[in-house]
Amino acid sequence: MLEPTIGIEIHAHLKSKTKAFSSSVNNFDSLPNENISLIDLAYPGALPRLNKEVIEMALKAALALNCSINKEMHFDRKNYFYPDLPKGYQITQNRTPIGYDGYLMIDVDGKQKRIAIERIHIEEDTAKSIHGQAGTILDFNRSGVPLIEIVTKPVITSEKEAVAYLEGIREILLYLGISDVKIEEGSMRCDANISLSERGSKKLGTKTEVKNIGSISNVGTSILYEINRQKKLIESGNKVINETRRFDDKTNSTITMRVKETASDYRYFPEPNIPPLELSEEYILEVKNSLPVLPNVLRNKYNKLAINQNNVKTIIGNYQLCQFFETVIDDINPIIAANVLTGEVLNYLNKNKLEMKDIKLTEHNFKELIDAYEKGTISSKHIKDIIPILLDKGGAVKDIINELGIQQINDDKLILEVINKVIKNNSESVTDYKNGQDRALKFLMGQVMKETRGQVNPAKASSLLTEELAKL
Repeated sequence: MLEPTIGIEIHAHLKSKTKAFSSSVNNFDSLPNENISLIDLAYPGALPRLNKEVIEMALKAALALNCSINKEMHFDRKNYFYPDLPKGYQITQNRTPIGYDGYLMIDVDGKQKRIAIERIHIEEDTAKSIHGQAGTILDFNRSGVPLIEIVTKPVITSEKEAVAYLEGIREILLYLGISDVKIEEGSMRCDANISLSERGSKKLGTKTEVKNIGSISNVGTSILYEINRQKKLIESGNKVINETRRFDDKTNSTITMRVKETASDYRYFPEPNIPPLELSEEYILEVKNSLPVLPNVLRNKYNKLAINQNNVKTIIGNYQLCQFFETVIDDINPIIAANVLTGEVLNYLNKNKLEMKDIKLTEHNFKELIDAYEKGTISSKHIKDIIPILLDKGGAVKDIINELGIQQINDDKLILEVINKVIKNNSESVTDYKNGQDRALKFLMGQVMKETRGQVNPAKASSLLTEELAKL
């Protein structure tokens, strides 16, 4: 029986202020060819200079992913010729990656698995090729942008594991604050290596590499397609070719790009213009102590608070939402707060294409909102009315409640007055209820809500209505 073996390579842009080896601004959204220098364009005599911030960011990733650290390292030249590579080589780390032998724990269908990470190394990106009918043009803003490449060992066995691994890496890099990890925009790119071999065999089959995968979900789709494609080839007596393929999201299939290069094709040798780098134990410890709270720690914390699993996943998946949640979680009911943030607040953000930084919600007025709900001053329905105003204009919740005239009625005397009026005006429904028709109770409760314009505390009103009906 054929079984898949999968390895994942992730390239993630780092959010350093300047590029890896030049003082050019690291801003991918600028006008084409705006952030370039003589070093980026490979002018003769222009020498690279290593960016310390890039080292620190890469070290954070390596430590967060449980890697051993190379305290002594050097950079290498990866030689190949392509229009988007002005030097004719790429500066990278071939023999001395900053991190090696790491791992990430993932959860798939309730089962945990340790995904072994072979290496994390630093390298510079190439220019961006833009293909059109008139030909190919180049934007050198991306040339020299720092990135880390994270390479797994061939231990992934399904598209589900691959997707879970990618989501885990994305979360960690996002919470470290070192990358935007927007795979759709290119700041995180993924290549998948897939091969099939007979179950129990120690010899892996011929692998193919799939590139240009534009979303995490498409990684799963491309891997599944490639597994089925290779299986059909092998079962029909044909051979799998060691090649590079690309994913076509229109047909959900992979297409041949080129025959796969080998490491010897790149003629690696040490970069002579960058001196060897040595990291001290003190520096490594300093960076390690600066790491923020990572997603798995937060996930365990929220699970212990009995927050709904879907809400936990949503909050952790939205970094800004999670950071806001962390500022209020110790002062209010975390379950209610999580429900409101993942419900009304997130719906408003998505509908209006906004982020947390774009709205007027503050720690103070959010706490005020949750407190008002817990005290029974407002109902869940009222929260839906208040949220748009609160997020758009800000202000005090009590003022919005007064402005809308939606303060919840909790006074037993006032509620009983309404209930007795409803009972008196709906004698037929009262009789139906006494005869065991449950629908009559819902009707009567609806009349109570109508009389109070939805402002009565529904739980209290329902209880008092049942009590009054029992007296009849």
